[in-house]
Amino acid sequence: MSKLFLMAVVFIGLLVSSTEVQGQNATSKSKNQKTEKVAIEKLILAYQDALNASDASKVINLYTPTGVLMANAAPTAEGAEQVKGTYQYVFDNFTYALQFTILEIEVNGNTAFARSTSKGSFVIKASGQTVPDENRELFVFQKVNGQWKIARYMYNKNK
Repeated sequence: MSKLFLMAVVFIGLLVSSTEVQGQNATSKSKNQKTEKVAIEKLILAYQDALNASDASKVINLYTPTGVLMANAAPTAEGAEQVKGTYQYVFDNFTYALQFTILEIEVNGNTAFARSTSKGSFVIKASGQTVPDENRELFVFQKVNGQWKIARYMYNKNK
């Protein structure tokens, strides 16, 4: 009987120890998820700032080298050169003042996605006309050399 009791105590000890390790792993994963989401939020806000500054070089530094831009009512831009060219064309013709609101961020290993909305206005440089602007966005991110980058970005008008 004492052997049976000893085995039960050892088994319960192992079970409790395993549960504690699993709990610690879950806590560690949760903290890591939060850290990754904060990094992605900062990336989206850096994108917002670069867009509002009309700085194509800053924008392209936020993308992966193979990034894809699917802009509203425009051809798809694939790769750094096309993406930068699209932004440069936009910045040559328009000035933006947009505020992004992040709705959702999901992280899965070295990939993630986020949904957001943006609201504000843009100025048509040729006429000086200010136009209200409101969009919804979908970002797909990839972690490159330890940093989150935009791998795919698509937006369209809310209305």
